[in-house]
Amino acid sequence: MSPPVLQVEGLVVRMRTEGGVAEILDDVAITVPRGGTVGVVGESGCGKSTLLRAILGILPKGAETPRGSILFEGRDILADHAESARGRIGFVPQDPYLSLNPVFRAGDQILEIMRRHAPGSRADHRRRILDLFRAVQLPDPEAALRKFPHQFSGGQRQRLLIAAALACDPALVVADEPTTALDVTTQREILALLRGLVVERGLSLLFVTHDFGVLASVCAEVTVLYAGRVAENGPTRAVLDTPQHPYTRMLLACHPDRATDLTGIPGTVPAATAQPSGCRFHPRCPIIRSGCPVEPPPLEALPGGRAVACPWHADAIPEAVHG
Repeated sequence: MSPPVLQVEGLVVRMRTEGGVAEILDDVAITVPRGGTVGVVGESGCGKSTLLRAILGILPKGAETPRGSILFEGRDILADHAESARGRIGFVPQDPYLSLNPVFRAGDQILEIMRRHAPGSRADHRRRILDLFRAVQLPDPEAALRKFPHQFSGGQRQRLLIAAALACDPALVVADEPTTALDVTTQREILALLRGLVVERGLSLLFVTHDFGVLASVCAEVTVLYAGRVAENGPTRAVLDTPQHPYTRMLLACHPDRATDLTGIPGTVPAATAQPSGCRFHPRCPIIRSGCPVEPPPLEALPGGRAVACPWHADAIPEAVHG
């Protein structure tokens, strides 16, 4: 069995702010196998985008990583090897309207990426871009090279960004909620495109989202983050069918297909500068016990390749929570 393309172990990310030390990620672990598709899900403020920034080697100035490792193709990105991963990790950003420079032609923007990170002549790069434009199903690839971003629709811009992520033949593509700004029909088309590219090109995919429906259509494995810690992970279908952590159950109950009311999850995700002691979900949890505010629960391995960070996960959740 080949080693995973990405293995994050015990990752801690902190940031010093005017309000104190922000504990953004704490002991986070995630593995993306070669050719695998892994999703990361959670509410806003749970650390999803920070995890991607750490993997991409673009944490903001002042961020600290006192513990943990991010092994990409066997080399630790945190140990000054981030530059070696440039081009080998493709990135699909969230907003197709803000991620392209409006004053440069689409082809020139992707050519610049390839000039920096891919071997070959300008003619070689141009041929590859045309091949990529065909792969992402952009109409009239030759004309698309010469167009400016405002001449493309939202869905076409996202296809441009996917082409840019694939420009340097990456081993891993990380996508940060790439369908959030799109309408439902276009979203479905982009997800189908990503699924097809993963299969055709043997890519590994790390997909960040807040939407379980999107996750289910793309990813084989899922990690649920809450307030910077892993609440639960495992095969996507198993997690969706039989969620174990109270947070996962309540998050799923908020999905429009399952929701019975508009209450949602009581309370809010804690600020990174004021994380609760013990289990970080305990102030919002319906099955809180006396020990929950005391010690952070470890991830407990479960059958079927699953794990959950809740010693009381087998306890009944009120029916209203299930939805």
